[in-house]
Amino acid sequence: MKAKVLRIHPQDNVLVALKDLSKDERIVYDGIEYIVTEEIPAKHKFFMQDMQSQDEVYMYGVLVGKVQFPVLKGSRMNTENTKHAVEPYEFRPFNQEEWKAPDVSKFKGRTFKGFVRDDGRVGTANYWLFIPTVFCENRNLDIIKEALYDVLGYSVSDKYKSFANDLLSAYREGQDLNSLSLDQLSTPVYTQKRVFENVDGIKFLNHQGGCGGIRQDAAVLGKLLAAYADHPNVAGVTILSLGCQNLQLQELVDEIKQRNPNFNKPLYTFEQQKSLSEESLVKEAIKRTFEGLQQINQFKRQEVPISKLTLGVKCGGSDGFSGISANPAVGYASDLLVALGGKVLLAEFPELCGAEQNLIDRTIEPEASRKFIKLMRAYSESAERVGSGFHMNPSPGNIRDGLITDAIKSNGAAKKGGTSPVVDVLDYTEEATKEGLNLVCTPGNDVEATTGKAASGATLILFTTGLGTPTGNPICPVIKVATNNDLANRMADIIDINTGSVIEGEKTIEEMGEEILEYCIQAASGEVTPKAVLLNQDDFIPWKRGVSL
Repeated sequence: MKAKVLRIHPQDNVLVALKDLSKDERIVYDGIEYIVTEEIPAKHKFFMQDMQSQDEVYMYGVLVGKVQFPVLKGSRMNTENTKHAVEPYEFRPFNQEEWKAPDVSKFKGRTFKGFVRDDGRVGTANYWLFIPTVFCENRNLDIIKEALYDVLGYSVSDKYKSFANDLLSAYREGQDLNSLSLDQLSTPVYTQKRVFENVDGIKFLNHQGGCGGIRQDAAVLGKLLAAYADHPNVAGVTILSLGCQNLQLQELVDEIKQRNPNFNKPLYTFEQQKSLSEESLVKEAIKRTFEGLQQINQFKRQEVPISKLTLGVKCGGSDGFSGISANPAVGYASDLLVALGGKVLLAEFPELCGAEQNLIDRTIEPEASRKFIKLMRAYSESAERVGSGFHMNPSPGNIRDGLITDAIKSNGAAKKGGTSPVVDVLDYTEEATKEGLNLVCTPGNDVEATTGKAASGATLILFTTGLGTPTGNPICPVIKVATNNDLANRMADIIDINTGSVIEGEKTIEEMGEEILEYCIQAASGEVTPKAVLLNQDDFIPWKRGVSL
């Protein structure tokens, strides 16, 4: 029978409700009886003992909050009776006992079918990328996208065009639109086959930067765009520039060459203020891109070791089950990949609040530990200077579904990184070069974080969610992992993997972790297509290094 409650760690003094609990319901856990004093929705917690003001609350074996006034055993934890609290952290030399790697016998010798680039890096996709140096070129990108997507077979909007045409026909015929069901308005859609079968897509990095802000913003944007141009999932690039903006065209080209002195992908650049007209600019960009697409269509997938994968791990729309099902399962998959010689990127620094000491103790190099501390403290202080802080990170949706303090959210989020040693700490846009678990400085904001992970070299991103988040990335396939059955069933159009079976007691974390890695291998090989890719969820938001939680 499915358990009703769970104690995550032996030191915890709260129990997590795995299903809705009624007021006065009798719960027996580990031989101790609890009478629930109020309704406890699934994903929320209740206290295992009477608590006094300023008593410490523990989850995941660490401090996550302090009680604000006396509460009774069996009472529900909420934002009134519990406030965020964490232990201080400090530099300590590598202090992890010998890491016990998981059993990888099922994956020994396994390969995936990737695109091998000239420098030995391997992409999980083969994209052409359009980059604007400044927001003034967004409109030209939109025009080019509209021109190319339908013609070359990359559009996913056909079904909505058919839907709109059905509405128009019904309107012209004088029908009452309110009387028509959505099913009545749906029509079969012919999906055009891609012209360039080995080109997975043409992607566009529309953004709001490049000019108008401080020069440092333009400089960081240049590094970000250069990282995307150099990404192993990108085979060719078209850059559109206005001409007068802060981020100059040549500066971006120089950034690309600085990042990779041997950069040899097709690269076409256009500056509008030097062109004869907007029309000539757009036509020339389309023509040259057609030439480039023919060139990169010659690339084909090849069998390569799993160690060539770089996996980003992310959570968004988190709930009270995130740290119990999806995140630990992704963490186990991360440990499997590390044991097989791959790279894993754990980011979202505001969502490592309270987990810092554990990560510091697991960091091999003292220099990397100190870098992590410096980045975390600078980030936290920048938030506090404007009257905010990491403690304000949980969203209303997070709180409604059981994440009462940032420390609870963060310690659950950190589970995505598994248990392996930390090999490196990277600032925003820095490339991961070391095999193993890397920490990457990004905001917790879903799109800013996935944008940053791709810049550091993630070739796949595992994105866990308990509430449902339709986030993707233009060049890095994003795989959605649900924490619970209800979400997986209700939003099946965006979810790829469901870890709800862990909550139901049907599968172990280890079993789910192996399933997740197996899916990653198939996605990396192009054998399955994640929903975010199918829906062209190409979200891209550069971080300006301001306060973003």
